[in-house]
Amino acid sequence: MTRRIFNSIFGVSFLLLLCCLAVVTALLYQNFTSVQKKTLVTETQLAAQGIEKNGMAWFDGLKADGYRLTWVSADGTVLCDTQVDASSMENHAQREEIREALETGSGESVRSSATLGTRELYRSQKLSDGTVIRAAVTQQTAWSLVVGMLPPFCAILIAAAVIALLLAGNLAKRIVGPLNALDLDQPLENEAYPELSPLLTRIERQHRQIGEQLSELSDKKNEFETITGSMSEGLILLDDKGRVLSINRAATILFEVDDACVGRDMLTVDRSPEMQRLLTDALAGKRCEALLKLGGASFEANASPVLTNGETRGVCILVFDVTEKAALEAQRREFSANVSHELKTPLQSIMGSAELIENGLVQPDDLPQFAGRIRTESARLVTLIDDIIRLSQLDEGGELPFETVDLRDVADEAVSLLGPEAEKKNVSLSVTGESVQISGVRRLLHEIVYNLCDNAIKYNVAGGSVSVAVGREDGDAVLIVADTGIGIPKESQGRVFERFYRVDKSHSKETGGTGLGLSIVKHAAQLHLARLELSSELGKGTTVAVRFPL
Repeated sequence: MTRRIFNSIFGVSFLLLLCCLAVVTALLYQNFTSVQKKTLVTETQLAAQGIEKNGMAWFDGLKADGYRLTWVSADGTVLCDTQVDASSMENHAQREEIREALETGSGESVRSSATLGTRELYRSQKLSDGTVIRAAVTQQTAWSLVVGMLPPFCAILIAAAVIALLLAGNLAKRIVGPLNALDLDQPLENEAYPELSPLLTRIERQHRQIGEQLSELSDKKNEFETITGSMSEGLILLDDKGRVLSINRAATILFEVDDACVGRDMLTVDRSPEMQRLLTDALAGKRCEALLKLGGASFEANASPVLTNGETRGVCILVFDVTEKAALEAQRREFSANVSHELKTPLQSIMGSAELIENGLVQPDDLPQFAGRIRTESARLVTLIDDIIRLSQLDEGGELPFETVDLRDVADEAVSLLGPEAEKKNVSLSVTGESVQISGVRRLLHEIVYNLCDNAIKYNVAGGSVSVAVGREDGDAVLIVADTGIGIPKESQGRVFERFYRVDKSHSKETGGTGLGLSIVKHAAQLHLARLELSSELGKGTTVAVRFPL
């Protein structure tokens, strides 16, 4: 700004000096010309009077510094000249000032010399004897006058430049000082130039608008972060180059990264071939999905391109856990295969026995044996179907009749029903503990106790025992079924609650088990928010505890 002020001041000063020089030169030149012309007239008159009185003798000893006098006869012959020998001069009859003096009595003219940069002023007067006296003076041209004034003009110009620089610096400080002191955060509270009021008012209005927009953006950002931060699914936003623009908390945990990945390429977050294919297709404008394996779990990633006027401007990736879904699908396939197998075995036995009887291939004495086999397999088939129906009902959920149930009464009821079976197996069956009231579905609680006790009896040893205990412990209602049976191998203890899983398939077939009893126990316990605890040792027995929250 100082340079601009300096340029302005110096430019104005220079223009003013030029104008002043031109005006002064013109005035001086006019004044000098006027004075010289008057002086020239006077000199001519004096010379005329001198010649009239003394003739040629007047020129003797004459000193006319600065002026030139020439005496010319009526025919133009030069009679005498104060600077040049008259005999060497040409005839002056055709000179303008001589001709005019011969005709009118006086004359004048001006002749310039481009080479010398001067001009000559001539004044002539006719004498009484017909001769003419002429006086001449040399005058500088206007340009010569200007050249002569250049040194003082340059000095004045340099002085003007120095003054302009000082004034510009001082003026710039005085102008810029209040501007630098402006408080743009509070524009209306400044005491500045009145000319700045419209600008400050506009700045204040824009401050309000920007503040409102920033507040709105902040609210939207917080809302977006709150929503995405509370999502259990991973959400990643990418630009059109595949760089991470935003990543929520679930995604950082899932891919084991932090917020520092923002701004980096997505492949620095996950370099798997599946992710590379996903990004390639999404950036090409295709909606696609991929299955990712992360930390032993299964995740499905859906990528949707963000399109603007048909061009991909970014990609939105949603990652969600499908481990449970995949496990359920696997269980469903396994369940279907197991159901088909379990139903096929008794049906084949029934069909084989019936076919032999139908074709008369069974001896009359063996007929009761085949009929018993058909009845046994049919009973096993009915039991299997009943268990499948119960599991299907538990899987479907729905509203169940919850009521206050005495867990000790349910245990007593189940033990009484299994008493004959225990006697047949030579296993003692007992119930101990106190009355505990819980909220539950009585039928399902009965299934829990019945199936646990039934398994404990089936997989027990002759002369063994099964004890059922009911009580309270650490704020829970606890049902404990302990037996002295064959026990469960350690590697199988985590799978005994799976559907159709049998530790010893041959022994299970002998006992008539379907492999669904403990699975029913597990689902019924989950419905009551109960925890299952199993401990077992081969050859010593198994203990199962079911803890119901009170």
